[in-house]
Amino acid sequence: MALRTRLTLWYGALFAVILVTFSLLTYALHVRGHYEDRDRNLVASAAHVAMDLDDVVDFRGHYGMGMPELEINLQLYDAAAHLVEQTQSEVIAPPLAPQAILLAPAGPAYDALAGLAPSLLHFPPPRDGAFGLTEDASGRWRSYVLPMYDGAQRTGYVVALSSLSSLDAIMQLFRLTLLSLAAIGLLIALLASWAVAGRALRPIDRMVQTAQAITQERDLARRVPSPPHHDELGRLAETLNAMLASLEAALQAQQRFIADASHELRAPLTAIQGNLELLRMGAIPLAEQGEVLGDVEREAARLGRMAADLLVLARADAGGVLVRRPVDLDKVLLDTLYAAQPLAHGQRLGVDPFEPVQIFGDEDRLRQLVLILLDNALKYTAPAGSVTLGLRRAADSQAEILVCDTGIGIPAADLRHVFERFYRADPARGRDPGGTGLGLPIARWITEQHGGSITLVSEPGEGTCATVRLPLNG
Repeated sequence: MALRTRLTLWYGALFAVILVTFSLLTYALHVRGHYEDRDRNLVASAAHVAMDLDDVVDFRGHYGMGMPELEINLQLYDAAAHLVEQTQSEVIAPPLAPQAILLAPAGPAYDALAGLAPSLLHFPPPRDGAFGLTEDASGRWRSYVLPMYDGAQRTGYVVALSSLSSLDAIMQLFRLTLLSLAAIGLLIALLASWAVAGRALRPIDRMVQTAQAITQERDLARRVPSPPHHDELGRLAETLNAMLASLEAALQAQQRFIADASHELRAPLTAIQGNLELLRMGAIPLAEQGEVLGDVEREAARLGRMAADLLVLARADAGGVLVRRPVDLDKVLLDTLYAAQPLAHGQRLGVDPFEPVQIFGDEDRLRQLVLILLDNALKYTAPAGSVTLGLRRAADSQAEILVCDTGIGIPAADLRHVFERFYRADPARGRDPGGTGLGLPIARWITEQHGGSITLVSEPGEGTCATVRLPLNG
């Protein structure tokens, strides 16, 4: 079922509940009030007549024509319940059995539905008399029987009657009118809900159509239209556009990564394939075959490192997490510095500053991070240069790892791209045949997984300093 239909039905159902509740309350209060007002007039009329009569002998001629303005007829019965006298009216009231009414009083004249509402009139139930409810060819009659006494002896009955035909007809018309108005109101509410829901969902329809077009055309540069008002739908459009921008950037990065990876993989494979082809053809002298095989081994090793780096980045892209535990960072740095000694070709390796620091992290990945930074520093530093490894506590509860060199440096135009995959800076920094262009991206991922940050500061010809900031343990 469409959302617009569901909203319309929900709004219609809510309005129907409210409409039915108010209609029932209105009906019950209105109907009960009219019938109770008629009962109150009957009691007052009977009591008024009873006050003027001393005994049954004085019944005749005391109350004339009754109370036509209140639509009330009066009847007098003697002690034996024989009708003595009654008012004359256009509609002849039926004779009653006063004793039977007193023994079995009738309930209220209104229906059970009207009985659900509280009474708006302060009308306590009569203690001396009783109500009756009879029906003849002219309709229903409401009666009130009040017994008369002379001391302890019952002398007769005063009965006040009123025809309910006109009141019943009015109430029936009121019920039909109320039902008709409720039905019309519900229909108007459903139509209005349908229109309002359609207007409210129109921006969502446009978003859906745009999203479908983006999916079909694979055009991630396109954006969903934003509603004119900055409400929930406006925030939804902003979120979708931000997501599309993120997907577009990710797709472009993936396309660049695939192109760069293809290029980087093609070069060593071409070299390996060419050397092996020359060896198979015997075109290389025996004295040079060892050198050619060494080139093949170096290219194969480079392919192996590249495959390992790509696997690390693939796990990072898949949301891989690190195994974190308390780590003595100073010990990790010293061990890594010792392991990096074979990578040096005359460069001086030093430590300054150096403080004992403990953090919460993955020891193996931290070793890899420091080794990447040391390897890069040694590659681009002349044999007469120096590389310094440092560790210190910062004032903001951060540990700082410093790797500084006196190498060739990085131009400012290239510095902001060095963390991109397969990015190579100027030709001077791209002469290394064993590099994969993935070291710094891996270093940044390891740093971010530890909740830290990595920055490079460099001056061409003067050197580069890498700073890694990691939160302290505890």
